[in-house]
Amino acid sequence: MIKIAVLVSGGGTNLQALIDAENPYGRIVLVIGSRGRIYALDRAREAKIPTRIVSHKKWGDAFAGKMLETLGEFNVGLIVLAGYLTILPPEIISAYEGRIVNIHPALLPAFGGMGFYGLKVHEAALARGVKITGATVHLVNDIPDGGPILAQKAVGVLAGDTPETLQRRVMEQAEWELLPHEVRKLCRNLEWSKWRV
Repeated sequence: MIKIAVLVSGGGTNLQALIDAENPYGRIVLVIGSRGRIYALDRAREAKIPTRIVSHKKWGDAFAGKMLETLGEFNVGLIVLAGYLTILPPEIISAYEGRIVNIHPALLPAFGGMGFYGLKVHEAALARGVKITGATVHLVNDIPDGGPILAQKAVGVLAGDTPETLQRRVMEQAEWELLPHEVRKLCRNLEWSKWRV
């Protein structure tokens, strides 16, 4: 089984989807928060998963080193960004090339990149008047939301949608299904690597 670290910044609904999903190829061994007092860390503790806080604000130029040290402590083989709002430095992306996956609440390349996160994505989709949106799982590279796309799932935009209702429907119909599925596939592909449990 592949050891997984999930990086979070908020409520942790995608983390919960990963916790609840069956994954015979991987196990979440660590949840790292970008700050304290976020509900995602409570979800992890309730599931008896070790947690750490590695804040860019606290560590500054030493952030990449501290993050790599923390990941190394748990021998992490796959990193999952689940609502994580900190841009990873090149050192981390290089060290985990092809082994960092992100979930984005739109059909990339639409409504992606710097400044597009959380409700802002859904506000932009509604402002543009799109009829279909969805979620994308992609590998992470040095371009925000620019890595290779692994999977997408479309969700219809309904008359009268608000950013909040659209966000909820995209989570329920796309994100919570797509992310665990793609993480399971990645773990299976890495199964015979040196990152086995």
